[in-house]
Amino acid sequence: MKKPLLGCAVATALLATALTPSSTTLALGNRPLSSLTGGYGQPAGKRGAVAPEAMLAQTLLAITSSQFDIALTEIDRVLEQYPNFRLAHLIKGDLLMARVRPISNIGEASAAPADRIADLQDEARARLTRHQSERPLQKVPRYLVEMEPEQKYALVVDVSKYTLYVFENDKGRPRYVADYYTTIGRNGAEKLREGDKKTPLGVYHVTGNLQRDYLVKTYGNQSTLYGDGAFPLNYPNDWDRRLGRSGHGIWLHGVPFDTYSRPPRASDGCVALTNEDLLAVGKHVQVGMTPVIISPKVEWVEAKAAQSTREDLRKSLDQWRVDWESRDTDRYLRHYSGKFSAGKQDLASWSQQKRSVNANKSWIKVKVDRVSMFLYPGNEDLAVVTFEQHYSSNNLNNQMRKRQYWQREGGTWRIIHEGAA
Repeated sequence: MKKPLLGCAVATALLATALTPSSTTLALGNRPLSSLTGGYGQPAGKRGAVAPEAMLAQTLLAITSSQFDIALTEIDRVLEQYPNFRLAHLIKGDLLMARVRPISNIGEASAAPADRIADLQDEARARLTRHQSERPLQKVPRYLVEMEPEQKYALVVDVSKYTLYVFENDKGRPRYVADYYTTIGRNGAEKLREGDKKTPLGVYHVTGNLQRDYLVKTYGNQSTLYGDGAFPLNYPNDWDRRLGRSGHGIWLHGVPFDTYSRPPRASDGCVALTNEDLLAVGKHVQVGMTPVIISPKVEWVEAKAAQSTREDLRKSLDQWRVDWESRDTDRYLRHYSGKFSAGKQDLASWSQQKRSVNANKSWIKVKVDRVSMFLYPGNEDLAVVTFEQHYSSNNLNNQMRKRQYWQREGGTWRIIHEGAA
């Protein structure tokens, strides 16, 4: 095989920015190249299953080492495992074309439209960057303050790395399980209005499980866009509505069956995964329970930092409960921000209502359990606290799932929104 001149884009534009040396513990499938199972140069019979990013990295490293027969073997291996992987087809086409003429840019050998080539080049960069993205082993996303006992898993999306992380609830503390390449809105993140084709940032929860047969029945031919299924999220949440954000129909979903994956920015605002990955993630999803935290860039903190935040919020929540039981309305209301709102009620109307209700109480008992606490991405002073509330008094008994948004003001946590979860 003649030496292909494929180095300009692959070695310079991609490898120079994405394949940097790292000795840090990496995310699942993103291990240092020296530790990869099935690395190039190993006998075919010795190779094990490797994540797509690692397989692409093997191919490109073979190219830069002038091992072009091995590079072609590696890319064939990718296509054997992922036959609809368009990016892999593009790289193979470049390798074959480079036998007869120089190739100065990835995708140059393809006759596909320029915008499609640009999308695949973006996917190559995103996947190779993921391959080397560090996930500190002893750290956790700062948003996962506390998970309630029934909440088995939490999902965290880093839109800057096009990655969805899965964390397991290990006695209330998050434990890393896996991570997956994702596609977000074609216009990026921080959704503001209907039709802006952006992915929202915030703390959301899965509200449904739309399986393939339901999608076909409901959406007909359009259902192919969602692949093997979809998990709707509660966008817009209470905080989004408070800020005037509009839109609807934000889902976690799959991809069309004629492709393995989509470019990093290709959806109308949803978070899309390969169908294989969606099915894997779906095993960890509990409708109505699983949080999906979408962040502009995941912030990793020591476990003790999350513990400190948890203790502060727990103390504030418990004092709110005690002061409510005291029937001292002034003590109770001091836990609410001057910017508080709940539906059409501001703090003044809320206070008036509470004073009227408490006037008819001779005793109040409030129990709080099944508590979850998540910090809001992009706002370290905002927390979403959800719990089961058991209320009883001399003239009323009820139980409800409640959600509060607590904001830190001058070092003190106060409630800025409250309502049913």
